Amino acid sequence: MDTTGLIFVAVALVMLLGVESRIGRADKRVARVERKLDLIMDHLGLREEDPRMDEVVALAREGKKIPAIKAYREITGAGLKEAKDAVERIV
Repeated sequence: MDTTGLIFVAVALVMLLGVESRIGRADKRVARVERKLDLIMDHLGLREEDPRMDEVVALAREGKKIPAIKAYREITGAGLKEAKDAVERIV
């Protein structure tokens, strides 16, 4: 019974790691697509209007870059580099 339990736990762990790996790859693909869409929207001069972005702009213009970056990431789900670049474009 002990060996069967260990085998079951090992198989469950391997399956869980496989699922996490696939989710991680899917998250990266989604982020890549979102970045490409953002570039296309920028090129076309389109803006996604989110009322909370006014807070980001205000923080950035007040020189509060770190809170602005944090707020930008919360609103958009962007990564740190992308958020930093976006806030620097605002200023």
